[in-house]
Amino acid sequence: GTANDFATGCGIPPDPEEALALCMEREGVPIDLGKANKRWFLNAASIGFGAEVTANTPSELKRLLGHAAYTLMAAILGTNLRHHQGRLILPDREIAGRGPVAIVGNGRQTGGGVQVAPRAHIDDGLLDVLVVREIPAMALLAAARELQELSPDGEYISYWQTPWAEVRTEEAIPVNLDGEPVRFSSVRYEAVPRAIRLIVPPNCPLLSATVK
Repeated sequence: GTANDFATGCGIPPDPEEALALCMEREGVPIDLGKANKRWFLNAASIGFGAEVTANTPSELKRLLGHAAYTLMAAILGTNLRHHQGRLILPDREIAGRGPVAIVGNGRQTGGGVQVAPRAHIDDGLLDVLVVREIPAMALLAAARELQELSPDGEYISYWQTPWAEVRTEEAIPVNLDGEPVRFSSVRYEAVPRAIRLIVPPNCPLLSATVK
């Protein structure tokens, strides 16, 4: 994609000749894919604000500025940040709430290097779910601490690792699947273990320690 997030997260060289040499030298390893209803994704699904940024960034601006185009659009759209009411259903809990953004990650980063799912591995059979709820101005410091801790029990920011998650909202909201804009009011995200084989560098940070 524009920001090359998944390849960067895997440590794949940006230089085409180096990437080709990697393909010639190594064999593919099995990795997971994510599924959103019947749609597949490799890196991440961004729900709400992040998806709006992607959907509203013109192609001409991306060609001109690269991934910096997303930063510009985020600044523009952030002045009118929209919150969505919905429910998150996990294997062991169900949560209702209101907030601007959620991320379901197979990979770790989106938006040009932003680590939205820092504990994710592409071979663990799990998706990493980050949810940001509505944060009052007086709670910004508490939310910042929760962003560092990434606990499942955060009041404003929560993080889970799960084989599946369902999101249900009152209306269809924007979702970005690896850069492709869609809209869902009800969606089930699932990790599909060992779905494809991928050539990655030695000690790829997105592989679990047992298979490096």
